[in-house]
Amino acid sequence: MRILIANDDGYLAPGIAALVQACQGLGEIDVIAPEQNASGTSNSLTLNRPLSVHEARGEPVNGFRFVTGTPSDSVHIALTGLLPQRPDLVLSGINQGANMGDDTLYSGTVAAAMEGYLFGIPAIAFSQTEKGWAHLDAAARTARRVVESVLASVAQRAPGQPAWLLNVNIPNRPDADQLPWAVTRLGRRHASEPVIRQISPRGEPVYWIGPAGDAREAGEGTDFHAVAHGQVSITPLQVDLTDHAALPDWRTRLGG
Repeated sequence: MRILIANDDGYLAPGIAALVQACQGLGEIDVIAPEQNASGTSNSLTLNRPLSVHEARGEPVNGFRFVTGTPSDSVHIALTGLLPQRPDLVLSGINQGANMGDDTLYSGTVAAAMEGYLFGIPAIAFSQTEKGWAHLDAAARTARRVVESVLASVAQRAPGQPAWLLNVNIPNRPDADQLPWAVTRLGRRHASEPVIRQISPRGEPVYWIGPAGDAREAGEGTDFHAVAHGQVSITPLQVDLTDHAALPDWRTRLGG
């Protein structure tokens, strides 16, 4: 078993070190992650400049490789030329903060896992639901349990069998590894809060993207509902954004 681990908080983030440690003994592990925090970069690839890859030294990141680009860059480079062998599983995280509902469209954590999925490799994105790294050890134990539970399906996966993508959100609790799991759908958030306008030292206006909106659709069965009720949320994701239900209507409207 070969496992590729990435993230979007950067190779020095505590979450990726915890995930790597949690996966020890499950297979051969390669770590390739962004050099800097790249939260919110979604699936972006760097096309306007060359990228460099460096190897980290010193504990706990000794042997980690970091890329001067995005989370998707990291996995893309790994899969298209850096790794001598194709991994069997791609993991991303553990992220500092939730990636639920609409967050998944912006998340670099989910994007890193999705890049593996786009290349036909099973992938899992892991996030803690609150920032601050509280009880990261318990989140790492939870991640290990999830990975162990899917390893059989990865090992038995026949050539050409479709890959899958899971988005896992873990409550920041000391007993996170004992919480029940819920297979969920994505909820929805309200629109983001307004931008925060400030004046730079040069007297020019600058803007910070506002905080994410509160949960809007958080009913039973959603990822928001699961974590609010002390469960680990596991959401299967797909990439197809086509509004299939609307296709007949649009064909009628547009004569297609």
